[in-house]
Amino acid sequence: MLIHDDLFYWEGWGGKLLLGSGKCRLQIYDLKKGSMEGLAYLRPIVVVVADVPDSKMSVRSCASHIVTKVTKAFDIDPQRMMFIEYYPAITYGEKNEHLIPERYDAVEFTWHDDKAIRPRCKPLGSSMVVILKKLIKDSRNNH
Repeated sequence: MLIHDDLFYWEGWGGKLLLGSGKCRLQIYDLKKGSMEGLAYLRPIVVVVADVPDSKMSVRSCASHIVTKVTKAFDIDPQRMMFIEYYPAITYGEKNEHLIPERYDAVEFTWHDDKAIRPRCKPLGSSMVVILKKLIKDSRNNH
């Protein structure tokens, strides 16, 4: 079940210059609620972030900073969360004849105290992509 869907703003590290600050689309799903109830999940909280066109920074370049802020802001246990970067399909070329397919990347972090460091990205497994697409579709149908 979708429990949050909005823009998420983060402050960077540049003081008045706002270096490293930006925003992204943030969706948080709780697999323990809704149609996924009854199943046991090691990581029931799914956090999905996506770039927005007018952000100064990409989610890829700030993933550690974003996930640290999100876990604090929403009181999420990092060990019970899956962090996913979403990239929509892109067409390009003179007649949009080329396609870069949509992509979901799972990002794992090393946690030091309460801060995420050393992000490691890998494509999300196909079975989890199916579950995630169902969650997204269901949340759209309920709005």
